[in-house]
Amino acid sequence: QKNLGMDEEGVRQPSGPPTRKKFFIPLEEDEAPPAGVKPLFKSTRSLPTMETLPQAGPQTYAEYAISGPPGGAGAPQPQGPEPLAGETANQAPKPGAKSSSIIVSPRQRGNPVLKFVRNVPWEFGDVLPDYVLGQSTCALFLSLRYHNLHPDYIHERLQSLGKSFALRVLLVQVDVKDPQQALKELAKMCILADCTLVLAWSPEEAGRYLETYKAYEQKPADLLMEKLEQDFVSRVTECLTTVKSVNKTDSQTLLTTFGSLEQLMAAS
Repeated sequence: QKNLGMDEEGVRQPSGPPTRKKFFIPLEEDEAPPAGVKPLFKSTRSLPTMETLPQAGPQTYAEYAISGPPGGAGAPQPQGPEPLAGETANQAPKPGAKSSSIIVSPRQRGNPVLKFVRNVPWEFGDVLPDYVLGQSTCALFLSLRYHNLHPDYIHERLQSLGKSFALRVLLVQVDVKDPQQALKELAKMCILADCTLVLAWSPEEAGRYLETYKAYEQKPADLLMEKLEQDFVSRVTECLTTVKSVNKTDSQTLLTTFGSLEQLMAAS
């Protein structure tokens, strides 16, 4: 039982009417209370400080691809200086504006796609994109499975890339069962970012796309352009069939009837 003649701290109180307790409210952190007066609030400086650990950022796809099950899904494995199996190219960082090799960002170390880039040389370099395929061409790699886990990743990459390359390729590996919705969103994103969307259904196919872009870096566009025949009949037929109602058969009939384009124009 509590002794009525004792206060909360066990000090005997004098007889007579009870005295009122006095408290002090400090207005500043360093302000000290007067003698015999207790502070109403405790100073925060006496509280132990808790160290805030930095939160780990999202993994790159290379870390995600080589993560093993013992550490849980998505747990990154420690990366040593030794390259993984299949990485046999010159891998010293040698960034440069013009190179005969594909310059690969170190964040792509461990990506299975690198095992299938065999027909052109590649090397690691300190570059902003994932792959530098030429002086004006670069590529970002994205796995749809990784995109579903980290949907903001590709937005940040495209934003940081900006307009530093004339041709920016978003190479997407389709590795999920229902990719329609994700591809629809990525297609819209590429239109707004003025980026070329290329789809691959396997690491092998993605590697071939990278090889092709690099191999055709200095090639002219003649292979993609329509080839026109140089003989007279073919050129006149091409001219006449630009009219909607005239087909190739009509063009042959008109040439046989009038003999030349000049006489045909005079007759009309």
